[in-house]
Amino acid sequence: MKYDFKKSFDRSVKNLSEDAKIDIKKLAFEIIDLLSTGKKPAKGVGLTRLRKDYWEARITIRERIIFRLSNDYIQFILAGNHEDIKRFLKRI
Repeated sequence: MKYDFKKSFDRSVKNLSEDAKIDIKKLAFEIIDLLSTGKKPAKGVGLTRLRKDYWEARITIRERIIFRLSNDYIQFILAGNHEDIKRFLKRI
């Protein structure tokens, strides 16, 4: 499984607190592991298909990741809260 962190993802993580950055990083690598091995997500991690190949993963209400999954390629697009995700979805 190949993966990539887009510049938009890096920018969105840069504005978060240190604790949130650590949580987001753990979540991103857990997503890669889940999708490459087929394991079940840990309790508390929610995966939701939003549109076509766009997915959301969340640890808490405040910490969410948007990623795009196509074939064996994951593109991490945005990290943020519920409002950030809503704004992103309006643009696509």
